[in-house]
Amino acid sequence: MKNDSGYNTRQKEKLLSYLISKKDGHTNVAGISAYLAAEGTPVGTATIYRQLDRLVDQGLVRRYTIDGKTGACYQYVDSNDGCHQHFHLKCKNCGVLIHTDCDHLSEINKHMLAHHGFTVDSSMTVFYGICSDCRGDAV
Repeated sequence: MKNDSGYNTRQKEKLLSYLISKKDGHTNVAGISAYLAAEGTPVGTATIYRQLDRLVDQGLVRRYTIDGKTGACYQYVDSNDGCHQHFHLKCKNCGVLIHTDCDHLSEINKHMLAHHGFTVDSSMTVFYGICSDCRGDAV
């Protein structure tokens, strides 16, 4: 049975279940599509993008983009995960997403508010670079 958006409820539940199972990391549309197909509920990529857009709009999923050339990554937002309180680091090479609580980064919020009258939403703030594993460093 289809809902008013034309998106099958079973497919939507499987999509959300998959995102929840990956909440400590992130996934992309290709990963979601492969999972749904393996589960016997294949869904077109356009439909997956539409559903992800709805979930992002509802605040249930975060979208991370590296640049305008590569596809976005998505992560389920657990209301208890505290992501709104820290910044994120994303490796442009391997795609790892690191949650970081850093006193130096928290100073950015204070500076922006005090000197620019601007409040930074750290849940949507991602610093892009290369992780220590990809650089071959030990941190």
